Amino acid sequence: MNKQLVSLYRGESLKKVRRVVLHLHKPTRDNESEIPILTSLPSDVIGAVKVAQYRKRWNIETMFQVIEKNFAGEIPSLGYPQAALFCFSLALVAYNILAVIGRTLGSVHGVGKIETSLSEFYLVAEIQGTYQGMMIAIDPVYWRSFGLLSLPQFALLLADLARRVNLKSFLKQSRSPKKKKPDLLVDPQHRHV
Repeated sequence: MNKQLVSLYRGESLKKVRRVVLHLHKPTRDNESEIPILTSLPSDVIGAVKVAQYRKRWNIETMFQVIEKNFAGEIPSLGYPQAALFCFSLALVAYNILAVIGRTLGSVHGVGKIETSLSEFYLVAEIQGTYQGMMIAIDPVYWRSFGLLSLPQFALLLADLARRVNLKSFLKQSRSPKKKKPDLLVDPQHRHV
């Protein structure tokens, strides 16, 4: 392994970084056409193309952000590593379920609409609340029929259910622009406002 890479793992300070600029054919959702990436990886070991390919990992990092925000995948009070690992594993399974729901909604309502306007927070809150009620109200015997469905049958059922979803209930709330505060009126004789 390269000596520079080994020194980074030992916690030594960086003496040199390089900037790789990724030029996009299609702008990001924030209308950015370039993405600058700072890296300490030496150019003789890792080329600029390889550094730019790191962008593909952002989907994975976004997944971890969703898990942290919505599924409590990291509970600080879990002192045992096995308990923390089990909790994190359950959060990953829950994320996979959320991803299937998102893709199913996208296949019915349009992928672009789902990716830009669907709030994972509202969707997770709805699923959590509805699940608790369904576990109380519906006998477990009725859930077994879903396990008997083939994969194509299950996909058709999901698509049918997705058509019935009212997306307005799960849209992200866009923040309105801040209103400018009016200037304070100060009476010269009475300086107190």
